Amino acid sequence: MFVLLLTYQDGVLDRLDALLPEHYEYVDRNIAAGVFLLTGRRVPRTGGVILARADSRETIEKVIAEDPFLRTGAVTYDVIEFEPTRSALQGL
Repeated sequence: MFVLLLTYQDGVLDRLDALLPEHYEYVDRNIAAGVFLLTGRRVPRTGGVILARADSRETIEKVIAEDPFLRTGAVTYDVIEFEPTRSALQGL
């Protein structure tokens, strides 16, 4: 499992807003594929958080490389890999 922390770069909110439709398509595609389990904005709006499932860090790196936010340099990603041991959520 992975926690993906997106951090918006300074002065890019206008650019991010223009990329939102393409970014949402990317997110929806990965939710449908079962890769992204939870997604959302950070509060305050400084980035995003994604809980993801993949078989390897290499796989998740390939997935995030497709994000239009990352491709345009509007965000950076911190990738945190972890092994869940307990959950109140079914199916994780």
